[in-house]
Amino acid sequence: MLVWLISIAAFAFVATLVAGLYFVTRDLGKTSEEERLEVLTGRNRDESDNETLIKGGDLLKETASSATSLIGRIGKKFTGLGMYLEQGDCNISADKFLCLILVCMGAGALMGWAARLPAPLYSVFGLMAGCLPLVWAWWKRSARFKKFMAQLPDAMALIACALRSGHSLQSAMNVIVEEMPAPISIEFSMAYEEQNLGVPIERALRSMLKRMPNLDLKFFVTAVAIQKQSGGDLAEILDKIAYVIRERFKILGTVAALTAEGRLSGIVLMALPLGLFVTVYSLNPEYVMLLFTTEEGRKMIGAAIVMQLLGAIVIKKIVNIKV
Repeated sequence: MLVWLISIAAFAFVATLVAGLYFVTRDLGKTSEEERLEVLTGRNRDESDNETLIKGGDLLKETASSATSLIGRIGKKFTGLGMYLEQGDCNISADKFLCLILVCMGAGALMGWAARLPAPLYSVFGLMAGCLPLVWAWWKRSARFKKFMAQLPDAMALIACALRSGHSLQSAMNVIVEEMPAPISIEFSMAYEEQNLGVPIERALRSMLKRMPNLDLKFFVTAVAIQKQSGGDLAEILDKIAYVIRERFKILGTVAALTAEGRLSGIVLMALPLGLFVTVYSLNPEYVMLLFTTEEGRKMIGAAIVMQLLGAIVIKKIVNIKV
């Protein structure tokens, strides 16, 4: 118990020291124009939240906010977590998301202890609970990407109609913002605000492509860049892009129907070992715990995890047909 208290105290001291140094130096080297642009493009949400906490005058909240911001900066720098959450419109900063993962891991381990499970299963429950926020972020990101892709052909057709009626490309983008629902209106709104601040429209569209990596959107960005350099009928190009996207949707529907059996088989095969483990543990716990208490059992668990991952990769390669 004394070792745990010393470890926690040492961690708190180091975290407070690092957070204080980060809080002192975090705003150096930024101009007001860069800050305005980051706020408009949604990349300065973490700093805005921290400033709100600092204005409250609570020293404890200030230190905690600085520490979590440091965690978020590390996560965004080395894992792209901030961009990942922004792509899914998760409405949570990277630092808070990392703290949420840690809280879920602790809650999972605590649930294992409350259920009086064997000690080796505490880490398993903690890892499973820690994966829940990641699954939630992945689900929101995938759903937003699919919705954006479904809205893109109508957006291309609407921009083409606006160009034919005499609008400029910038005002045509504003039509998308006003007439279409999220998420495509949000992304075009951010690009529209960027070019209003003086950013070239090609760069603003490339920033949107970075937030929403979509092949059809890349066609649109490339067409705009070429049209700006060499001219041409952009409205006709956008009509053809919209036609190609709609035809691709038809092919994707056919592919999804043909690969449904393979995808269902993959889900069953991946869930079968976990379900079998839970069933056998409920019937005979001592029999299953040999996997954790013996050297041979731990080797078998490691080999099973590797084989599960290889099987998931192979099945994904089989059913993931690019169109």
